[in-house]
Amino acid sequence: MIVCVCRRVSDREIARHAHTGMGFDEIQLELGVALQCGRCECMARSLVQQCHAAAPMAAIENANCPGQPANSNERPIPWNSSLRSQAV
Repeated sequence: MIVCVCRRVSDREIARHAHTGMGFDEIQLELGVALQCGRCECMARSLVQQCHAAAPMAAIENANCPGQPANSNERPIPWNSSLRSQAV
């Protein structure tokens, strides 16, 4: 899942860096996460914390991030980047 839309940073990228022992500040500088609009900072920090706690990726929770749906039935609107599919 994409965590930072501004920089196109996924949860897997954040987790991969966190599992190498990098902290949030190091990951922020490396990937650019939470440097533009800042809306992803809470989720990115939560991911880093969970990875450092050796929590499995399937157990990601957004409970600490107000305004974002926790693991629920809410589905994001699919993103279609193909202009051709919109023209047809």
